[in-house]
Amino acid sequence: MAQKPDFTDISAFLAQLDALPSGVFYGTSQMRRYVVSKSRFAGGKSIKLVAHELGGADYISLNLYRLRSGARLFPCEMSHRKVMEFVADLQVHPGHGAA
Repeated sequence: MAQKPDFTDISAFLAQLDALPSGVFYGTSQMRRYVVSKSRFAGGKSIKLVAHELGGADYISLNLYRLRSGARLFPCEMSHRKVMEFVADLQVHPGHGAA
């Protein structure tokens, strides 16, 4: 299991988010299975991540914008903590890369 995210340092979160593959893939976070979609826009300056729990009701959605003034994370109707913990714990399933 991944370490808990440091909520005072967004650089670790950005590195974890950047390391995830673009496109659609499957993964596990907090012992739940998800189908995840990660899209990059504006040359990677904007990222959208959406995850649906397989066989469950959990849903994760976030937008990240890299501005001159720094990165801005906008979770969609959920806490920053929830999306940061999800990304920190997300393990991509091997062989299930972009579809």
